[in-house]
Amino acid sequence: MKMKRKFSALSIVAPSGQRIAQGMKTLEVRSWQPEQLPLKDLLIVENKIFLNHDADEELGVAVALVDVESVHVWQPNEVEAACASYWAEGYFAWQLSNIRPIKDKIEVPAKRKIYLIEMDHA
Repeated sequence: MKMKRKFSALSIVAPSGQRIAQGMKTLEVRSWQPEQLPLKDLLIVENKIFLNHDADEELGVAVALVDVESVHVWQPNEVEAACASYWAEGYFAWQLSNIRPIKDKIEVPAKRKIYLIEMDHA
């Protein structure tokens, strides 16, 4: 029986969500930090466009569950781990661990910052 469960979610523009699910991308780079750590069972939602305004929202796909154990200032030698094309100062690297890909294609809302989603979970 499937149960509804609440997840904290983070939207990531394609193809970075798939790169996280595949274990290629182990750092998520953001200009902000989460309010509390660790973040367990953070739902990674892959969407198609950058959401630049707080009210922006679109349909995304749940691609993975991850844990964020720590956040640190992003370093120039971490471009590859972040699957980034260049390094820029003033960003934070979120260390992603315990990556669990989601096999079913589940459409969920994609929003800014960290937000709550209620989703079926076996």
